[in-house]
Amino acid sequence: MHTINDVHQQFAEYFNIPVLKPYAYLLSKKISEGHICLHLDKLTELPDYCTNMITGSEPLQAVPLVALNGSDKEPFVLYQDRLYLQRFFRYETTFLKRIHLFLETEKALLANRLAILNKHKELILSLFDSNDVVDDNAPADWQLAAAITGVLNNFTIITGGPGTGKTTTVAKILAILYNIAPSLKVALAAPTGKAAARMAESLRNTRLPVADELSEKLQNLSPSTIHRLLKSKKDSPYFHHNAENPLNADVVIVDESSMIDIALFAKLLDAIGPDTRLILLGDKDQLASVEAGSLFGDLCQAQDTLNLFSADRLALINSFITDQRRHIPDSQISTDTTHPLFQHLVELRRSHRFTGHKGIGKFSKAIIRNDIPVLEEFLHTGNDEQVVIDPDYSKELFEQFVSGYEDFIKEKDIREALHKMNGLRVLCAVREGEQGLYAINRTIEKYLHDKRLIKINAEFYENRPIILTRNYYEHNLFNGDTGIIRMDENNVLMAWFEDGTGELKAVLPGYLTEAETVFAMTIHKSQGSEFNKVLVVLPAVTNVAILTRELLYTAVTRARTMVYVQSSEAVMLQAAAHSVERASGIANRFVED
Repeated sequence: MHTINDVHQQFAEYFNIPVLKPYAYLLSKKISEGHICLHLDKLTELPDYCTNMITGSEPLQAVPLVALNGSDKEPFVLYQDRLYLQRFFRYETTFLKRIHLFLETEKALLANRLAILNKHKELILSLFDSNDVVDDNAPADWQLAAAITGVLNNFTIITGGPGTGKTTTVAKILAILYNIAPSLKVALAAPTGKAAARMAESLRNTRLPVADELSEKLQNLSPSTIHRLLKSKKDSPYFHHNAENPLNADVVIVDESSMIDIALFAKLLDAIGPDTRLILLGDKDQLASVEAGSLFGDLCQAQDTLNLFSADRLALINSFITDQRRHIPDSQISTDTTHPLFQHLVELRRSHRFTGHKGIGKFSKAIIRNDIPVLEEFLHTGNDEQVVIDPDYSKELFEQFVSGYEDFIKEKDIREALHKMNGLRVLCAVREGEQGLYAINRTIEKYLHDKRLIKINAEFYENRPIILTRNYYEHNLFNGDTGIIRMDENNVLMAWFEDGTGELKAVLPGYLTEAETVFAMTIHKSQGSEFNKVLVVLPAVTNVAILTRELLYTAVTRARTMVYVQSSEAVMLQAAAHSVERASGIANRFVED
């Protein structure tokens, strides 16, 4: 019997309908690449297996295994020239229906909320009474615009790059809402434990001119992972909280939303009642989820232009901005108010961390815009104070960077050692090969071992930094959490972590069966984290499919103060030229369904 090694062909062959097989093959392949569906009107290159394929949707309309309206239980759904697996169509439908329900519910509440907002004008003015120097390139107070939007709406999207103040804006929204309703029930979440911990840390570090009681409420908020918020069922894809048992919350705020795949997004929205405010935070230019879907990006791109408001809404927002230089300009007024997401999506455009004229800010913008002249400027001059490009993959530069791990190894205090460990990180685009994760981690271990800084005498050797690759609910530890192996007071080797409140916790390493060394980590795993210094190592060969501008942008923007990039000019320019495009029906179905 002939063995088929191509998993997509195996899937297609399961359906013994000749006309369906090539479509099933392509759909399976697209889902493995992160797409939700197969755009039948955008088929360009067909694999060898599909050479006899008749393109377009017409051949599928009479196939018995293909539902034409999505309401049947057939394995495939044909909808608006897109072919779905039934499961993904249902996820997408749930996602859209829940958002429309938020939008419909808020209409009846808007007049009352406008009146309440004006009653709290004094507080709002104090929260946004900024003494910052006005940035001539981005003077408008988008944080205030986002806050007003979040208070008025049941569904709000706030996007922005690193340092644009997404968490600060959330803190101010919550301050307003707590002032309106002191018994407000708030749920904060993020896709990973690391992202949740960083959200908690950012909120703790946010200082607002509010009463001590209100400040204490903000300080005591404890973000969790989405899985923990929804209460996952052991060995099941389902959660305790769902449409029949929604979350008991008045406000749900989710950070790093670009990391959420379609299945989890649909289940999250299904568990939030329509009377609850939902605020999604994220960077639309970052990597999409590892699994299928790029829903946050799809939402941000559903409208051609961001930050558009009606004349009345713009006047309202500007009435809370005392400094006219910070007013939202009239150019943001739109007379087309028909899109469902109109006035629900705000992009924060001023970075308080980076400038667009130099350094990481300028470099990251050039990457995401594929600005070749600026990228070549960084490649050829090599004199930027925040960005160093190393096309030669210098051993000296690599060793100088990783020698920085000596600080955490020699630090006796475990909490401080964790902080120092997370001050720098090597980021890899791929896992295999000379520039891959496994080889880089081995190289770093050998370097530190030769320097007698570590002694690799067991799997969990002392000072080994680890990252968890699955959730350990029994220990309140989650996929993406990082820790170090250290002796406790009884000379027992333990894995040490910091929880969401900054407290130390120790677990016997033997309980953590799925953990990897994390001197280096993949760029995908680094999402939701920030480090003072980052070394990005790209493969030395071109035409690596995973290399995209979103991947490179995500890597570079993990750094707060300094980024080193080991990459040839050809590889970097090729990455910046290649953008992720994942097929879904989100944008079209928002206005067509």
